[in-house]
Amino acid sequence: MTDQLRPITRALISVSDKTGLIDFARSLTRHGIELVSTGGTAKALTDASLKVLDVSDVTGYPEMMDGRVKTLHPAVHGGLLAIRDNKEHLASMQAHNIRPIDLLVVNLYPFEATVAKGAGYDTCIENIDIGGPAMIRAAAKNHADVAVIVDTADYDVLVQSLLANGGSTTLDLRKRLAAKAYARTAAYDAAISNWFAEALSEPAPAWRVVGGRLVEALRYGENPHQSAAFYATGETRHGVATARQMQGKQLSYNNINDTDAAYECVAEFAPDRTAACAIIKHANPCGVAEGASLLEAYRKALRCDPVSAFGGIVAVNGTLDADAARAITETFTEVIIAPDASEEAIHIVGTKKNLRLLLAGGLPDPRARGLIVKSVAGGFLISTRDNAVVDDMTLKVVTRRAPTPAELRDLKFAFRIAKHVKSNTIVYAKDCATVGIGAGQMSRVDSARIAASKARDAAKEAGVAEPLTRGSVVASDAFFPFADGLLVAIEAGATAVIQPGGSVRDDEVIKAADDHGIAMVFTGTRHFRH
Repeated sequence: MTDQLRPITRALISVSDKTGLIDFARSLTRHGIELVSTGGTAKALTDASLKVLDVSDVTGYPEMMDGRVKTLHPAVHGGLLAIRDNKEHLASMQAHNIRPIDLLVVNLYPFEATVAKGAGYDTCIENIDIGGPAMIRAAAKNHADVAVIVDTADYDVLVQSLLANGGSTTLDLRKRLAAKAYARTAAYDAAISNWFAEALSEPAPAWRVVGGRLVEALRYGENPHQSAAFYATGETRHGVATARQMQGKQLSYNNINDTDAAYECVAEFAPDRTAACAIIKHANPCGVAEGASLLEAYRKALRCDPVSAFGGIVAVNGTLDADAARAITETFTEVIIAPDASEEAIHIVGTKKNLRLLLAGGLPDPRARGLIVKSVAGGFLISTRDNAVVDDMTLKVVTRRAPTPAELRDLKFAFRIAKHVKSNTIVYAKDCATVGIGAGQMSRVDSARIAASKARDAAKEAGVAEPLTRGSVVASDAFFPFADGLLVAIEAGATAVIQPGGSVRDDEVIKAADDHGIAMVFTGTRHFRH
């Protein structure tokens, strides 16, 4: 490896994504590089009047078994793996008439895209590439002599190297390409193994791999001394990863985290039923509301905690219109995310140069399955996404008084929000809007007190005489371990309660509710969010 430069005389190209292929191949031929190819790639090159040697002419065997076997041959792998400075390797090449392959260009069968389209089992299996990963790994291992490209974005990088180095590549470039190649095959195998686990309903496979493709390197992580980057998995879920950023400076690590939290929260509200808005600060909702319009929903959400909303993230569940855009831009906001936006709304947001507008193209399905990954020292935790939805739960009235229809509507609303608030969670709601939120406390009673205090502050801000919690309902993400948290909520003015139930002191809590004449329903489902 003392010789840094390696000339390219022969390239094997086999790609499913033919973006930029013809121009790239023409650039190679200008350097006198011989092209070897397979199947559809060979046809595309030939149709472009480029001279191509079919891989079957290299191996002496035709493609067979519906193309499953075409490159798995010593004439190919020997050409990729032979160490050019090793006399024994060179002797083997000469003895078996193996010519070197100095450049491998492969992008794999579109397995991830096939799964994303909802294809059947057999179709997905047929889109698992075998020869491609084998060649990629061989070329990457032998990067001392061979360059490997797995990403069309690297075509120009390689062409520039050829121009700068007289038809050769540098060792540094080959190392970088090899590193990307191994990462690509790892992510590809991760997608396949996770698909198998899902197909087999295996919640805890013996090995679990997570892979992703770089979306962008970020300025820093959660704090300025931490580095960070944003990666997209193969999951087709509308959100930050699918969004087009219409304007504004680059998103930060915290922006992306908070925007994801906001969009997942607002997605709980089907747009064909109601307009909805969620305002998020530090991954916690500080105001969520339904309304007859996005404007009404935003104003109701903002009223819950206008102080915390400053510098927050706003998510809406429908096409952002001019009225809503105008109101949102009156308060300093970091990010707005919506499925889409009108041209007038885009123009209005555009007057705020630092405000980012993201259009995600749709809403994520709150019922869809998925995985959540959390790192711990020496490993990581995997959990399925919390896809429980209150509309699907059987609510059990456990008190003498049942909730009124208006209370029941607000109880369901509040429990939707509790799912997206850090535990321990208390959410007060009235008229399908949050009026007090307590999050992330070590005791539930403290969350109830903080939420009530927030509601008193919001009432003063709105010029209202009574706390907004008067006549509200309250949701708890987990059971009340004691009656004390419930009593705080009752004192704040709550008239009905929704909670999972399941405490050894449920009878004590139910008695406290009955003693004060309030209604309580159990969901049987907990929504812890750490």
